[in-house]
Amino acid sequence: MADNLPPEPEKKPRLKRHIFLRIDSWIDSTLWNAGFKFTEAWEEITIFFRRFRVRGLKRLFFEVLGEGMTLGTAGFVVLLALAQPAFEETKKDWRNHDNFAVTFLDRYGNQIGHRGIIHENSVPIDELPDHLIKAVLATEDRRFFDHFGIDFLGLIRAMSENAKAGSVVQGGSTLTQQLAKNLFLTNERSIERKIKEAFLSLWLEANLSKKEILSLYLDRAYMGGGTFGAAAASQFYFGKPITEVTLAESAMLAGLFKAPAKYAPHVNLPAARARANEVLSNMVQGGIMTEGQVIAARRNPATVVDRGQAEAPDFFLDWAFDEVQRIAAKFPDHSLVVRTTVDTGLQKAAEEAVASSLREYGEAYHVKQGALVLIENGGAVRAMVGGRDYGESQFNRATRALRQPGSSFKIYTYSLAMESGLTPETPITDGPISWGNWSPKNYGNSYAGRINIETALVKSINTIPVRLAKDRLGPNAINDIMAEAKKFGVETPIRKDVTIPIGTSEVTVLDQATAYAVFPTGGYQSRRHGIQQIMNYNGDVLYDFDRDEPQPQRVLSEQAAHSMLQMLTKVPYIGTARRAAVDGVLTGGKTGTTQAYRDAWFCGFTGNYAAAVWFGNDDYTSTNNMTGGSVPAMTFKKLMDYAHQGIDLRPIPGFENPGKEVTGEKVAKAAPKDGEEALPAPVRPRSLSAGSTRLIRDIARMLKEAKPPARPIQKLASAELRGSE
Repeated sequence: MADNLPPEPEKKPRLKRHIFLRIDSWIDSTLWNAGFKFTEAWEEITIFFRRFRVRGLKRLFFEVLGEGMTLGTAGFVVLLALAQPAFEETKKDWRNHDNFAVTFLDRYGNQIGHRGIIHENSVPIDELPDHLIKAVLATEDRRFFDHFGIDFLGLIRAMSENAKAGSVVQGGSTLTQQLAKNLFLTNERSIERKIKEAFLSLWLEANLSKKEILSLYLDRAYMGGGTFGAAAASQFYFGKPITEVTLAESAMLAGLFKAPAKYAPHVNLPAARARANEVLSNMVQGGIMTEGQVIAARRNPATVVDRGQAEAPDFFLDWAFDEVQRIAAKFPDHSLVVRTTVDTGLQKAAEEAVASSLREYGEAYHVKQGALVLIENGGAVRAMVGGRDYGESQFNRATRALRQPGSSFKIYTYSLAMESGLTPETPITDGPISWGNWSPKNYGNSYAGRINIETALVKSINTIPVRLAKDRLGPNAINDIMAEAKKFGVETPIRKDVTIPIGTSEVTVLDQATAYAVFPTGGYQSRRHGIQQIMNYNGDVLYDFDRDEPQPQRVLSEQAAHSMLQMLTKVPYIGTARRAAVDGVLTGGKTGTTQAYRDAWFCGFTGNYAAAVWFGNDDYTSTNNMTGGSVPAMTFKKLMDYAHQGIDLRPIPGFENPGKEVTGEKVAKAAPKDGEEALPAPVRPRSLSAGSTRLIRDIARMLKEAKPPARPIQKLASAELRGSE
């Protein structure tokens, strides 16, 4: 039986188990040895550093120093994070400014200014007069060649001088910081801007030489009189190249960098000479020149070429120059002549309307800035005011300042409601409403109960556009309102938020003027534009708006446009804008006032023009209860009364008589102060009637289309025979 037993299997060695045991043993021993060695090393380090242990006051000092370094490092990281948006600007072709030399004409072909660097006039830094460089550095940045973009010693000195004087008498910004502001930033006064300015200064110092920085500063700075750069200013003020200026003239030019509007010699020669004398004193105090070297310049101050009082529309030209660069980027020739749409008469009236309102009401309402854009029916921008004084601040508040529009934004919600089938007579309830955690309130915290949509718009009731968006316009109402604003011509990105029906998303004055210009067209795109033609110096037309741009598309149905016009044309007569009604001309529009009275708007139109007017403060402080129906509405009326003199009145679609009187409550006009006489309203100069203008244009067209007369062959042959005899 034993023979029948199966054979025993061969026993295999357990190699795998031995390998895992060895690996486990090696890991344990390695970790233990590593931990032991680390403990030994840490003990040795601890023993070593015990030699430096301090006690008492010394320990307190080093503890504070260590915490300061930690907090300083953390603060630097935070500052760097805040500066990241500024560094995005450096990725753009910021030197592109050098590629364009543009001469601008107004709508009638008159020269109104230049923009861009004219290369023939941009002189290399090595060819500039030595005394000009010394005058600039002595006044703007004496330690320019010693610092790295930020001068801490100069900053401490400026703070000390300002503390002694009790006011700001000396700035601490370096020349590099000023260039950073000119190239990449705005004149906004905020901590965020100063942080960006500091980091961009370091970036400029790291990427450009001192000569390049100084050359860019001298070429890009605004010098008054619509000129940019020292070379252009020399030609404008003295009628000579920058290489030929005297010491007295150099001192006057160097004095312009601080406040070109205040010290421009063609406006205030005594102030310019006094400022030049300060520059000469700075050169002596800085050890750059001796009193004996500057005494002749003191005794014989610079004289300037008489340029009259013609002022360039600088805010408009800055915007137009950006438009030219956008349109002409594809053109091989960048030396251009550009016919713009600006009307210098309307531009001057617009500037005076804003300036006079600030003079009359600025102090009482605690408001310091205003902006305005005027667009003619058809899309041509006829006037643009970007602030009270271009010389004091070149920041264009009409195109670059983002401000909440308040109730003037409601037109997009109401237009969408009219498109959805609602009408001005549709009943709706004015009462408390909440959307999530947000509960909008009416002005005065009161409710009107059951009203219709027209009354809600005319009386500017806040709850109604919110109720429309929440309950009547569908689940995608906010997206639809954003799309409606974009269709109307708003280019600023709209913030997606349930509060936008009452105007919490920031826009520009140009955005609102563009949108309101849709209504005089009856619901078509306004086709807002500031450039009519672009030509090279050979006279070749490279771009023509009428030829190259598409025809306007309808953005509002005819019925919806009629309903909106029906409501908006009642606002200046029985609504919130009774000070805006133009004398003898049917007017429509909407007021806007933001939270805490930070912004006040009036956006309106007639059959001929549309305009948006804004007043507020750059630092976002509140005004003294200014509403859109006060100063903005009055400013609109000032300009429109002037603009409609001596022209053919165009009807607002659906209202055949543009000059008919609309009944409404009269608003009392402000009486002049005691001892003062009321100023007469400005009178627009007489011009050709519309009929005469059309006739002349027809004649010009026929002459242009007419073929040149052919010379008779017989006479030509006889003339040739006589010439050969």
